[in-house]
Amino acid sequence: MRIPIEQLKDSRLTLDFEQPADRFPALRTTTAGGDGDFTGPVRTSVTADRVGEMVEVRGHARATARQCCGRCLAEFDAVVETDFELTYARRPEGPGAADPQRPDPTADDGIVYFHGDEIDLSAGVQEHLILALPMRPLCRESCKGLCARCGADLNPGPCGCADAADNGPFAALKRLKGPDIA
Repeated sequence: MRIPIEQLKDSRLTLDFEQPADRFPALRTTTAGGDGDFTGPVRTSVTADRVGEMVEVRGHARATARQCCGRCLAEFDAVVETDFELTYARRPEGPGAADPQRPDPTADDGIVYFHGDEIDLSAGVQEHLILALPMRPLCRESCKGLCARCGADLNPGPCGCADAADNGPFAALKRLKGPDIA
């Protein structure tokens, strides 16, 4: 996923990319960590404009991730989509690069620095895809989760222990508050 700088001299550049998720190191790490297994290719469409010495890139990335539901623990495939905007600038080189009056090119100023004749979009795209992953994935909004007593999946229907009397150590507290508290 590279943008050749030479093609940006005259006009706006619009590109579409499709690459396997395992080509992105951070997505492989996310998969290994169990936060989401990116199963399909990463599809990205970008528009790049040259603004002075910088390149502004706007795009959309889409991938499929296998995740574990935060309520019922079922695995499901979810589409992860994100829109992003990145600004690239050529990394300063030579004697003026160490000038103390100049901002540090490694500082977090929202600009991604590059060198050479191409801009590699991989790092920015994978960062935005990871940020688009939900903190607590749900297989569906109406997921009922698991029974707190027996651990049965409540999505197909109620479990058998829902009507059983509560004889746990805190059952006496329910009786103190009254019958209307569930």
